[in-house]
Amino acid sequence: MNQEPMTLYKLIILYILDRVSFPISIAQISDLVLEKEYTGFLTLQQAVSELSETGLILSKSLANRTQLQITAEGRKTLSYFENRISDAIKEEIREYLEKHELEMRDESSIQSNYYRTVNGEFEAELTASDKEVNLITIRLTVPTEELAASVCGNWQRCSEEVYAYLTAKLF
Repeated sequence: MNQEPMTLYKLIILYILDRVSFPISIAQISDLVLEKEYTGFLTLQQAVSELSETGLILSKSLANRTQLQITAEGRKTLSYFENRISDAIKEEIREYLEKHELEMRDESSIQSNYYRTVNGEFEAELTASDKEVNLITIRLTVPTEELAASVCGNWQRCSEEVYAYLTAKLF
């Protein structure tokens, strides 16, 4: 593959990550990149993988979602080569992020993951945060992986309601 387009795709990813103040998922980056038709899904995955391998971004997997953040080295690299991204692409990214920031922030602030415990059951860990501050973390032990996955999925939909209920009862 020609390295020039791949370099541009990597710079676009770094630019996106530099413009948000919270970790975002590969799916969120994918939505933006594919909507604007900058590149295809497989090329995007390759670019993310290479950025992660070189330490320009941090990649953290939670259940069925991988969140990304730019590193200090990634910011430094972007500052050297940002001029390779056209002003039109930068503007499109800024507009997209302005339009979708709240939903992107909400999606990244509600996290869930599950894993098998030493006794063979599964533990679902549910977290809600706001600007890097954990508001609540709940750990539930359940007997099956299917139930753990279901709990994690429900947390994505019901976290606000659960948080409001708990704070009303406890405060």
